[in-house]
Amino acid sequence: MPDTRDQDAVIAFGPFRLFPKSRLLEKNGAPLQIGGRALDILVFLAERAGEVIDKRELIKRVWADVSVDEGSLRFHITTLRKALGDAGEGARYVVNVPGRGYCFAAPLLQAAPVEDRSSRPAASPHALPAPLAKMIGRDDAVERICSELADHRFVTIVGPGGIGKTSVALAAAHRERRAFDGRVSFVDFGALTDARLVPATIAAALGLTVNSDDPMPGLLTFLRSQRMLLVFDSCEHILDELAPLAERIVQQAPELHILATSRESFRTEGERVHRLFPLDCPPQREGLGIADILAYPASQLFVERIAESLSEFELSEDDAPLVAEICRRLDGIALAIELAAGRVNAYGIAGTASLLDSRFSLLWRGRRTAIPRHQTLSAALAWSYDLLPPAESAILRGLSVFVGPFTLEAALAVASGQGISEPEAVETISNLLSKSLVATSPAERRLRYRLLDTTRAFVADKLVEHGEAERAARAHAEYFRDVLRDIADKSTGMQSAGGFLPYADYLPNVRAALTWSFSDGGDRTIGLDLASSAAQFFLELTLLTECYRWTRQALASLDIDAIDSRQEMTLQAALGVSVMFTQGNTEAVRAAFTRSLQLAQELEDLHWQLWLLRGLHIYLTRVGDFHGALGTSEQGESVARRLNDPAATLNVEWMLGVAHHLIGNQDKAVQFCQSAMVHNPGSQRLNIGHLGYDDRIVALVALARGLWLTGRPDRAIEAARYTVREAELLEQPLTLGISLIWTIYVFLWIGDWADAEILIERLIDHSARHFLGPYHAVGIGQKGELLLRRGDVAAGIEHLRRSQATLYATRHRIMTTVFATALAEGLLAQDQPDEALRTIDEAIAQIPDHGECFDMPEMLRVKGDILGRAGQVAEAENVLRKSLDLSRRQCAVGWELRGAISLGRIWERTGKAADARALLTPLVAGYQEGLDSRDLVTAKRLLAALN
Repeated sequence: MPDTRDQDAVIAFGPFRLFPKSRLLEKNGAPLQIGGRALDILVFLAERAGEVIDKRELIKRVWADVSVDEGSLRFHITTLRKALGDAGEGARYVVNVPGRGYCFAAPLLQAAPVEDRSSRPAASPHALPAPLAKMIGRDDAVERICSELADHRFVTIVGPGGIGKTSVALAAAHRERRAFDGRVSFVDFGALTDARLVPATIAAALGLTVNSDDPMPGLLTFLRSQRMLLVFDSCEHILDELAPLAERIVQQAPELHILATSRESFRTEGERVHRLFPLDCPPQREGLGIADILAYPASQLFVERIAESLSEFELSEDDAPLVAEICRRLDGIALAIELAAGRVNAYGIAGTASLLDSRFSLLWRGRRTAIPRHQTLSAALAWSYDLLPPAESAILRGLSVFVGPFTLEAALAVASGQGISEPEAVETISNLLSKSLVATSPAERRLRYRLLDTTRAFVADKLVEHGEAERAARAHAEYFRDVLRDIADKSTGMQSAGGFLPYADYLPNVRAALTWSFSDGGDRTIGLDLASSAAQFFLELTLLTECYRWTRQALASLDIDAIDSRQEMTLQAALGVSVMFTQGNTEAVRAAFTRSLQLAQELEDLHWQLWLLRGLHIYLTRVGDFHGALGTSEQGESVARRLNDPAATLNVEWMLGVAHHLIGNQDKAVQFCQSAMVHNPGSQRLNIGHLGYDDRIVALVALARGLWLTGRPDRAIEAARYTVREAELLEQPLTLGISLIWTIYVFLWIGDWADAEILIERLIDHSARHFLGPYHAVGIGQKGELLLRRGDVAAGIEHLRRSQATLYATRHRIMTTVFATALAEGLLAQDQPDEALRTIDEAIAQIPDHGECFDMPEMLRVKGDILGRAGQVAEAENVLRKSLDLSRRQCAVGWELRGAISLGRIWERTGKAADARALLTPLVAGYQEGLDSRDLVTAKRLLAALN
């Protein structure tokens, strides 16, 4: 029998879910037994939540065919309350209005029909925060904002603090999800204190990696092709930076919409301002009853907030006019109303109204004409603060040191610094939470707390006034220093990536703690400890620029006479990584890694030594010192033996394989890297932080290329496709970029222009999206090489020159000789042999003392072609023989075949056809696969012509 709940609308409140059509009530997912009449009452009240239902109307609905008195109704109401909990708890859902009837007063959510949970997609890591379960008095505003978003691509919700701008924006964003196919992203600027980080904050919310000092070009590149909705929240404090940026985004991204919240408008071109007005309040006139007063959203909000903390609360006829007066005096400001409702528990409605009257009578009478709206909220906060007991006000002042969300443990640490015991602090924070002065912040792992921005700003001033700012900031910094150190210890330092990722929401507080520690009034000792612990934290969040900033500042603050070797080792390592990926392959990278490695050796820390050798290996390959990379790999081999760790041994084998591939020892490269085809999760131990420089993928790249070079084209293509798929699964931008860069050549080598083009365009888009400047330059160069192969020589040369300029500037030497070789071929095709020869000679001269690298045979072959075209036959033959000899030493059959084709063509023209056949025939016969690849087809055609 099918489950009828599949088409049943759910009404949710507290731990309960009500299925009216199925006549089923669940508590925490389990069915709850309840009588039929009690269930009828609950359904009727819940479907008209917030309304006072007359007793006679309720009796008529539930007992339509029976005549009963009010006693039966009271009996079943009591039964219902017991089913919802005990009598006290149940009363917070069903409120008795004396003389009138009953009202369902709990916040609830009436959802769409229940879906099969197994079919729901997993939540995006950048998904919208959940909307309020029930928002009061804002349906029309949400409807108008959605309509405005359809007609205008930039809408700003403007209003005073605490009025509910974020709640309305979230409700509108959730309603618009279908219109944007679910592509809605939320950017919270509330915790941002440095306006320079605005572009990086937007990029992070979109799931983009920021590896550049100026993320805007890459961000705009990504957004231009997107149809999506960006929600910018709490923008008022960064408008000078954000307004021109938002205007630029709207102008350059024609399918993108922005919904912003701010206390003032952006005042930019194309902006549509939606002013959010206070909640409607009951008018000031005689004769209003409970039902009339509760018809206004301000009163509904006030009563619901009281009912949440006072389970037995029932609004009386005497108190109803006071509720209307309080809402009017608070001018319908949602936060002010909630603050007032939180005091009813202590002072009652009449007492709260009296205090409000005596404390703020002048302010409220003058507010409508002269005092700005934000002064109203400030006054409400001041009043709320003044009513707190000393312990609560002290705790609240201390909590203002937190930026963004914080845990209970963090709050207790700051309270301890204020001399408040843990039990007292726990109770006090609970009280502050119930009074709406502390809010909860949703989190996957555990509950987070936060102060509303306006509350935080208000009590931060009080913290300074009481002379407690320095003590609270010190306790705050010490707490995050200790927390990050513990996480780092559990992750065994930088050898294991991912330990910090669940704590990403600590970021605003870590920034604040570092800023205080290195300020004039801070403590540099704490700052040094914190910076060394925070280094991996920044790396795993791919905040490379910030990592560089704080590690450099910490290293500059080190006391040479009292230096901590482990601390300096950590900072130097992080400095090396951050500089390498943000500023290029400068000598500063080598110096930082070398110094850190020296300290690791002095400390006899083998894990750190291996990690640093891996980082140095990456650097050396990027600058083109392949023999240096091999030496580093051999050092790693020695360290791995001492560790006796299979995972470390495997990583070192891959380091050796990559170095051998780049030097040109292709048989050894395949031998060392072939184990990467078997996925081994334990092999991730040497990853550089969480940057995504995955050792296994780099080894797979070397394997795919090595297979083509050793004469196995089909297996090379198979390995290349597998490499890209595996890199995609890791969701690491650098790793995917690496896989694309190096496997593209396998497709170019076999002559698969179509697949090469797809991968090249993907690399260009991917590198722009993730601000990977050198990788983007490589993609441009590869596009130039493809254009050459397809016959568009002029465009190909232009692309190659652009690429070379960027790669030289960033010392990304690993690709410069490859592109110089292609450029020389292009110049030769344009009949510029002198320029082509100069270009290839300069490329060959770049190779260090050993004179060997993976592409040297190809460079020599191209030089031979140039000399042959210029009529220098003897010199051409000599160079091509060198290419063939080197190809054989490298076991590079792919290069050898190309060199043989070039030499065979010269011999064909000079009457040495027999020699050419003797050279080419065994090479072609040696291939057992890839017979349709470009070079083999060319060789077979040449043989046919020779025959």
